[in-house]
Amino acid sequence: MRKFFAIFVFVVLVAGLCVPPVFAQASGSVKGVAKDVEGKPIVGAVVEFTNQDNGQKYNLKTNNKGEYFSLGISPGKYKVTLYKSPEEQKAAKEIYHVNGFQVQLDENNLDFDLKKEQENTAKGQGLTPEQVKQMQEQQEKQKKEVNTVKALNEKLAAANAAIQGQDYDTAIAALNEANQMDSGRDLIWFKLGDAYRLSANKQTDPAEKQKRLDSAVQSYQKAVELKQGVTNDKDPNAAKSLAAYYNNLAEAYATQCSRTPARWTTPLPHSTRSSPPIPTGPTPTTGRA
Repeated sequence: MRKFFAIFVFVVLVAGLCVPPVFAQASGSVKGVAKDVEGKPIVGAVVEFTNQDNGQKYNLKTNNKGEYFSLGISPGKYKVTLYKSPEEQKAAKEIYHVNGFQVQLDENNLDFDLKKEQENTAKGQGLTPEQVKQMQEQQEKQKKEVNTVKALNEKLAAANAAIQGQDYDTAIAALNEANQMDSGRDLIWFKLGDAYRLSANKQTDPAEKQKRLDSAVQSYQKAVELKQGVTNDKDPNAAKSLAAYYNNLAEAYATQCSRTPARWTTPLPHSTRSSPPIPTGPTPTTGRA
């Protein structure tokens, strides 16, 4: 009897050792890398696996290399959605998604290469390699524009603060730096004209006063020239801004002619008010429905 019992226990133990491999094969693993349109890893992104049969979801997060990995994913077909962050996931703002991804009882790899997907999408639209290159160059140009506008607005804000504090030389320096970055912004030239015109009042040397008034006139003229090239459909406020430019240009001309202290001490209301930020176009997004 004891011998029979020992054999029975041995059989049960052997059977128990055989169970884990069976259960281990009931699920698969998933891994991949998420990269943006510039080929850089998307850090802290959410990769959401949604089973298209039963709705079961798995949320995975990318590391500082853009990598994600998980065990225990049930086999089946999944919709896999990439979100930039958990906040974007809550707002349902996806970057990209893949339908019908098959998870099997093994290791499953799914990478997100948005640059490559963008190129494939362009090819699917019948674009030539040259057109794809042009599209990429345009996107790079838009990105550069966003960065330039940000830097210009910082210079403009510093200049406005200096003008408010009657520190005109600091304002002139900031605006000249802005023009070195991009000399095609009428608002920068207009504010530079203001700074030169208002600074003339602080000069005791007549020659320096005249020099600054001349610089003001030149800056206003440049602002007018640039603003005249903007049509009203692109800038609904172009006519109003242009009128202000002409108004302050006329003030600078009048001060040049009279050079009386009274005129230097009476700035126009428009001269000292804060300027609106320089606008920029929308940032392109990437994704596929």
